[in-house]
Amino acid sequence: MSPVTVYVPRDAAALAAGADAVARAVADEAGEAGRVRVVRNGSRGLLWLEPLVEVAVGADRVAYGPVAPQDVAGLFDAGWLEGGGAGAHPLAHGPTERIPYLAAQQRQVFARAGLADPLSLEDYAALGGWAGLQRALALDGAAIVQQVLDSGLRGRGGAAFPAGIKWRTVLQAAAERKYVVCNADEGDSGTFSDRMAMEGDPYQLIEGMAIAGLAVGATQGYVYVRSEYPHALATMAEAIERAGAAGVLGDSVCGSGRAFRLELRKAAGSYVCGEETALLESLEGRRGIVRSKPPLPALQGLFGQPTLVHNVITLASVPLVLAHGPEALRQHGSGRSRGTLPFQLAGNVLRGGLVEKAFGLTLRELVFGFGGGTRSGRPVKAIQVGGPLGTYVPPSRWDEPLDYEAYAAFGATVGHGGVVVHDDTADLSALARYAMEFCALESCGKCTPCRIGSTRGVEVIDRIRRGERRGAQVALLRDLCDTMQHGSLCAMGSMTPNPVLSALEHYPDDFGLPAPPAAAA
Repeated sequence: MSPVTVYVPRDAAALAAGADAVARAVADEAGEAGRVRVVRNGSRGLLWLEPLVEVAVGADRVAYGPVAPQDVAGLFDAGWLEGGGAGAHPLAHGPTERIPYLAAQQRQVFARAGLADPLSLEDYAALGGWAGLQRALALDGAAIVQQVLDSGLRGRGGAAFPAGIKWRTVLQAAAERKYVVCNADEGDSGTFSDRMAMEGDPYQLIEGMAIAGLAVGATQGYVYVRSEYPHALATMAEAIERAGAAGVLGDSVCGSGRAFRLELRKAAGSYVCGEETALLESLEGRRGIVRSKPPLPALQGLFGQPTLVHNVITLASVPLVLAHGPEALRQHGSGRSRGTLPFQLAGNVLRGGLVEKAFGLTLRELVFGFGGGTRSGRPVKAIQVGGPLGTYVPPSRWDEPLDYEAYAAFGATVGHGGVVVHDDTADLSALARYAMEFCALESCGKCTPCRIGSTRGVEVIDRIRRGERRGAQVALLRDLCDTMQHGSLCAMGSMTPNPVLSALEHYPDDFGLPAPPAAAA
């Protein structure tokens, strides 16, 4: 009799919730050798159900969660290996793919997430992996770049710059050596899609970077991973080693005679190193401080050579474009925002997790439809989109389409897709103060508007909160924010005013200020 496959995730969120102990309990309870085969898969992204354990029953995988070690014996007693627990056990959710949270998504980058052992080269190939790389090997660099240009792929970080234009710039730059750098220094609060991609489907990132190297003529790549991500670091290190041993990376990619080598680097623990030029400084062994631009990294980047810098989700989107053509992205999305984005629901939300949907859905659909509102059960007051320097989006904007241009039109940013929910007990003046304090702590210190402006910003907000000459202090705060927005060297300083000004505008009560007069009918 063939063993029954039981999937227990190895994702960091699942491990934090006790997944290792659950895996041991499953193996122990199975008893006889060969009865159960435990596979440590990636996470499906339904983080409120972690550890989410799946049992292969016929053509389906039946989900149970959140499973604790003490639940395992009862699951065996309910007959979960034969599908008996699917309808009877309180932890059962039925076939995984039919769970509404997952079934309503449009998964592209995360299509393989949770399906297999993330480090199995055989599983990756069986699930469609390497198809994009094989197609790229049949094209020259200019043709690969054209595929990315035609797809409309934009950087899935903060700036949303068209990826193909970056690629073309690096391709056309004359140099003996070029680099591809993956910015995996995912430091925004409430974001975790880069981590999940590296831990759950690392070969997709490796494939995307190899395609990028072939496209622009780079033979060396680096993955710069956040130091606070030990599991992602370990998974990527093992995946790179296995890919090299299999001939996917190295002096002859897949036997093509075209070289692309890849190395892993642990980040230095600095938020500002998420900015591409500070990251390059850190990679070169120096303190991570922002460089002046120009020159652009695409022309003079790592070690002064042309360098293509993208984040994880951008590079992980590339194999899809090469395997299925530019229309794979273009057929989804809204306006100039093409494809999907893995939105990350965090904060005071009932069902936190990863939701990959095409650009154009609304914040209301995301937070209430997928997230189920607040975990506290209280009304939602504010939703911060785009990380700790993102805007607090008020209820009047929750029905705007989530795409880059629509959000920019009212001064907000989609950013990396982080969504942090706050209920009606949140004090927006305290959160605004935190944004300034965060900037003061994390500033690289190179430019005065960011370094000094954030420090003075904390002091001014404190005076407003204490009621000291509020009108004059609010005017001073707005003037300070204007200086930071237009005078800072990078987005660290220029974006810090976003949460401050949005809190001030939409939640004046929290600052002890009168509400603005209603607009005329």
